[in-house]
Amino acid sequence: MTDHRNNVVPLERYDLAEIFGDTQDAFGVAALGITWRPKEHHVGILAEPDGRLVAHAGLVVLPVSVGGRRTDAVGLGGVAVAADRRGQGLARAVVDGALARARELGPRLAFLFCRPEVAGLYTRLGWRPLEAPVEVEQPAGPVVMPLRTLWFPLHEGARWPEGAVRLHSLPM
Repeated sequence: MTDHRNNVVPLERYDLAEIFGDTQDAFGVAALGITWRPKEHHVGILAEPDGRLVAHAGLVVLPVSVGGRRTDAVGLGGVAVAADRRGQGLARAVVDGALARARELGPRLAFLFCRPEVAGLYTRLGWRPLEAPVEVEQPAGPVVMPLRTLWFPLHEGARWPEGAVRLHSLPM
C-alpha cells in the first residue's frame, strides 16, 4: 500500500461532489435530522494528474464541557474517500493529515461522530470510543447525539476526562 501522507494538502476550497458525485446523503445521516456546523479547516488529497479531490477531512475547534468543566476540543468531520480510491490508505492519510493540523490549533483532544458501521475504521487509526452520551446543540435545543463518539489525544498524555459531555455548539 502506498504511503499517501505526503499528498495531504490544506484546501482553500473543496467540493464534496468531486468525491461523491450527486449523492444526496453522502454520509448516511440525513434521516437523523441533525443540523451540522461547517468545518473551518480542510485538508484533502488531490489525484494526479487531473487534480480531482479524492479524499477530504474537515476540522473545527469547539467548546465542550466534560464533567462540568469547560474546555475546547477539535472536532473532525466530513471524512470522505472517493469510492474508486478506497482500500489505498487514503482514509488513514487524510485523517493523519487532519490530526497534524489539529495539533496546531491548540486543544489537547479531538473527537468525531460516526455511524456504528464505520467506527472500526477509526479505532484502527487509534481513535477511542467515548461511552458517555454526548449532548449537542440543535436549533430547537440540546439533544443526545445518536451517532458513536470517538476521541483522540492530540498531545502526549492527553486523556478524555470523566463525566457528562456537552457540546456547546452544533456538531461538526
